Amino acid sequence: MKSIAALQAAVTAAAPSEREPSDAELDAIETETPLILAEVALLDAQIMTIDRTPTELDERRIRRARRRVLAARRDLINRAATVSGGAA
Repeated sequence: MKSIAALQAAVTAAAPSEREPSDAELDAIETETPLILAEVALLDAQIMTIDRTPTELDERRIRRARRRVLAARRDLINRAATVSGGAA
């Protein structure tokens, strides 16, 4: 009869220190947070109008949310270009 045991390290649970994000990953998340929040706000505005005709207020809310997403993307790209020292 054969033993049923984990033959590979990938099958067993990883050590807790290996599962946590590194400092670099946390910094990247923090840098992208404004864009993520802007995209969530845009999705919220769009979801509100899924099952009904958008009112003028809804359309304004969506336009403002789109502008926030574009501004956050611009800021993120400009920040990356400044850090790398090159032009985007």
